[in-house]
Amino acid sequence: MLVTLDTPYIDTTAADLRFALGLPPQPALRTLSVALPGGEEVVLRLLGASHQVRFRDVDETVACLPSLSAGLPSAVTRPGYRFTAAVRALPPDEFAAACDELRRRARAEEHALAGAFPGARDALTVLAARPVPGGAGWWTAHAYPQTGELVTTETVVTQRR
Repeated sequence: MLVTLDTPYIDTTAADLRFALGLPPQPALRTLSVALPGGEEVVLRLLGASHQVRFRDVDETVACLPSLSAGLPSAVTRPGYRFTAAVRALPPDEFAAACDELRRRARAEEHALAGAFPGARDALTVLAARPVPGGAGWWTAHAYPQTGELVTTETVVTQRR
C-alpha cells in the first residue's frame, strides 16, 4: 500500500537516524497489521521520523529522534534477532530509479506500507513484512532526496526471546 502523507517533508540525512529496541510506540502517521500463519502479528508503523515495527516482544525503531544517542548500526545480532542496515549515496539518476523501484515494490508486495511525503517526489519510507520459518522478517527503505541517500534495513526474528 502506497499512501501520500499529510505531513510535510522536513529535510534530514541518514546520519540523523537512530536505532533503538524497546521504545514505546511513537506517534504513527499510518500503521499496518500483518497477520502471519499461526495467529501472530507484525505491526508496521510509519512515523514522520521513519519507522517502528512490533513483533512478539521486539519493538524496533529506526527514526530521526534527537533524544536517542545511538546512531544507526550496520548490524545488531541477539539470540533470535538479526538486524542489518546499509546507507548508500547515489547519483541523482540512480537515486530516482531506486525510488521508482521502491514504489513498484510497495504496490506489488502483499504486506507493504509505504509513505510518500509531499513536496519532495522521492522522499519515501517503505516497510514490508513476511513470515519466515519460526517467526517473521521485514525490510525497510528510507529515501533522502536532498542528499541522494538510500537507507535499507533487514530484520529477522526467529524465536521467542
